[in-house]
Parts: sequence; C-alpha cells; structure tokens
Amino acid sequence: MSSDNQSLITEIINIKDALPKKQRQLCDYILKNHHSIGMTTVKELADNARVGVSTVMRAINALGYDNFNNFRKDIFNESLPAESKWTLKKSFSEVPNKEESAPTILQVWKESMNILDRSLDSNLIENFETVIDVISHSSQLNILGTRPYKAMALYLEQLLGEFYSKIRQLSLDTEVLFDKILQLEKGEVLLIFAFEPYTNRVIQAAKLAHQMGIKIILITDHISCPIIRDAFVTLKVEVSEKQFSVVPIIALIEALVIEFGKRSSEESIKKLKNLERTLLENNVTYSY
Repeated sequence: MSSDNQSLITEIINIKDALPKKQRQLCDYILKNHHSIGMTTVKELADNARVGVSTVMRAINALGYDNFNNFRKDIFNESLPAESKWTLKKSFSEVPNKEESAPTILQVWKESMNILDRSLDSNLIENFETVIDVISHSSQLNILGTRPYKAMALYLEQLLGEFYSKIRQLSLDTEVLFDKILQLEKGEVLLIFAFEPYTNRVIQAAKLAHQMGIKIILITDHISCPIIRDAFVTLKVEVSEKQFSVVPIIALIEALVIEFGKRSSEESIKKLKNLERTLLENNVTYSY
C-alpha cells in the first residue's frame, strides 16, 4: 500500500519493472487507464488488461493490498481530476452530437481543445516551473525527439535558439546518438520527447544519460513511458484516441519559450532586436 509521502501511481511506476512479465503488462494497463479503473471489477480489469485474475491479485499484493476493493478505492481517489483551468469555447457547444454531421475542421478543433483542457492539471503546472529552473541552471540544453516528434525538437530549438545559444540538437542524426550522449558533461540537461510507440534507441539513450548523472526532462503521453523512471522531471500531456495531434506539445513548447524569455527578458529582448536588425540588413526578411 502506498505510503503517506508516495502516491499509488508513483509506487506502481517504481515497482513494475521488477515484476514478472504479465504483472508488468497489467501495471502498464493500469497506468494508462487509471482514471476509469475505480469503477471496474477485478474480472473486468483482468479481461481488459489481457491477464488472469490471479495476476491481478498477485500484483496488488505486491503493492501491499490484501484485497481488490481497497486497491480500487485508492486508485479511484487518486484519479479524481483536478478542477480544470481551461474551458471549451462556447461556440463548440453548438456542434451537433453526431460527429459525422459536423465538418471535419470543427471536429478537429473541438478535440484539440479537449486534449488541451485535459492536459492542464496541477502536476503539469508544478513540473513546468521545475523544468524552467532546471534549464535556467544548466550549462547546455540537449534536445532529442524521433519520428514525428523530431519536428517538436526542432521547433523548440528554433524558438528558443533565437535568444538562447546553449542548445544542442541530438535529433538530426540518431546513428551517432550514443556518441553524442557520451560527450555530455556534468551540468548539462537532456530534454526528450517520447510518445507511443516509444523507440528503443531513445529509451536506451535516456538510460545511458541517467547513468552518467545527466538530468533528464521528459515530455511524454503516459506515465507508463519506460523513460519516466530515469527522468528528473516529467511533463505529461494528454493524447487523443480520435486523432493524431501535437497541439498540446506545441502549446507546452511555446509556454516554455515564453516563460524562459521572461526570466531573462532584458538579455532576450536585446538578442531578438539584434537578430531582427541583422535579418533586415541582409535582406533576409522583407521590409516595406
């Protein structure tokens, strides 16, 4: 049973890798679906996770529970959503209930607002401040993203790089990723974008960096992400079951850049003004 200073979710994360394969499978299912498990039966949980009832009981015993009802009560209490700071725009409330009758653009907009709304919770806000502090005190920010999330890594580098020079992009050539990780020095930070399906190369790179004592900032979709145990701080955003979307990641990146710029506003503004003037002088940007 979880202690007073450690949540049940955290305890599941901490012990799951030491459990047998089927129990790990169950734990991963619980971490992804903990918001709905408080209303399910032990048989339903076993069926949904594709394990046996005996596996469920052994897993909750490993967590310190003698019976499923106490476990279910604790997971339910822990999963109660915090009061949201965002609301859907009023105009979307007029979209018909039958999604097929609504234009695609309205469906996409509505779902994007929905996952933004669900992403913004107290944990994200608290960890956001920690991330800013970690980056501010680092000697170098290293950024890594693969597959579609390489674009997110490049976007962060592009925005932040306009006024912050201590950035190294690791996403462009993952063939030499481990070479670059081994060159990281104490005081540097590694920021990783990791979303399902997680890639083995990124997982292994995170493990290596963690072993070297490098602080890892993880931006991910599920608390079952294999990198989460190696991360110093995690920013978790929601994903949609209806459509692929990077809207919450984009919003998070822009918030990070804006807040970081605010904390070094005088120097940031000076560098941005110098960049603007240089681009104009060299006819890179258009002037009326």
